[in-house]
Amino acid sequence: MSQLLVEFPHSRNARCDNPLARGADGVLRYGNLTPALTELLDIQVHTFAAREAVVEIGGPRLTYRELWYSASRIAGGLQEHGIGYGDRVAVRMPVGARWIQAFLGALLSGAVPVLVHDGLPDAVAERVIRDSCADFVLDGGGSAAGYRDALPDAAAFIDDGASLGELALLCYTSPGSSGGPRGVELTNENLLSAIRSVVGALELPTEGLRNLVLLPLAHASGVVDQLLPTFAIGGTVVLAPDPAAVAETLVSERIDMVSATPRIFAGLLPGLSGLRLERVRQVCSAGHRAELAAADCAAAHVVDDKLREVFPEARQWSVWGATETSGIGLARDDEAAARNALGFAFGGTELALWGPEADAGQGELLCRGPNVTRRYWNDPQTTESRFTGSWFHTGNQVSIDHEGLVRRAMAD
Repeated sequence: MSQLLVEFPHSRNARCDNPLARGADGVLRYGNLTPALTELLDIQVHTFAAREAVVEIGGPRLTYRELWYSASRIAGGLQEHGIGYGDRVAVRMPVGARWIQAFLGALLSGAVPVLVHDGLPDAVAERVIRDSCADFVLDGGGSAAGYRDALPDAAAFIDDGASLGELALLCYTSPGSSGGPRGVELTNENLLSAIRSVVGALELPTEGLRNLVLLPLAHASGVVDQLLPTFAIGGTVVLAPDPAAVAETLVSERIDMVSATPRIFAGLLPGLSGLRLERVRQVCSAGHRAELAAADCAAAHVVDDKLREVFPEARQWSVWGATETSGIGLARDDEAAARNALGFAFGGTELALWGPEADAGQGELLCRGPNVTRRYWNDPQTTESRFTGSWFHTGNQVSIDHEGLVRRAMAD
């Protein structure tokens, strides 16, 4: 049977920003992005210098000015170690304010941060670090007590010479993915486009949003889709490394938005039983490609219902994406909570179906957009196999209806 590629017009994308225009390669792009992620962040630092940028429960509280200054000193320390433009700096540290300082320090040094989840087995983490050809590893020396002394420190330094098309972040797929973790190259344009898309789709405010981020920061869904968009609007990222502190944090830190994975939310619900938090206005549940086929729809609906009891005034969002799409691509809210629904394309993401039944609305989901990677790191064979032109093959079987709503394929 022949394979068909059927595109779904962007006109069906209800959450599309006006600055998007189609390039010569057919991909929609934002026309008014800053040249680099560091420039966007620098603007926000000067605009919201005295506002809290990061709050770690049981740890530091940093304003934008303090965060930027400390990150620039780490960048200076990296420079003294010979790290500069285009080098790779692996970040393998527990979630916390120090992780964010290290990540930003790597960016400001002109290097490319390589995200290495601190929960990975040593053998897998070492494989990722080796594959990335990392020139330096920020790992804190292996103990929480050593983190403050382990990070490089020198005179403040900021490398601001990057451009949209240059590599800005190296993010690896999950260890359980086919063939093991693969490095995904994300450019400044990929990151800035994803940030713009999330801010627009979720209608994030600029008057001081306080976002409790419970997602792993070493994944695209955490750093690209929650941390960076919160910084882009001058918001405050609140981190609660101890799950037992979440309930108290929601009240004491005046949280407006909570973001986590469905699995994390399910684990937190017993501790939130009996609470009714009307201040929270956004609840964002982030899924990714690896969870799609195995998702238990009935259990997900139970979690959604219980979250509505705890956050009665909140708009509930579900955002789906892959590392290769900067963690975004599809979104749905309470208005589109149909059974098996993954959501609608948003921002610059466009969809297509691939397979013999694509013209009937069923097949493998393909994505393209300014947030989609161009290639895998040092892996031309996988790049060739996972792309048809500018279309990325997600590997997931779905259906798309006439309104553009994407649903999981039902098991036979």
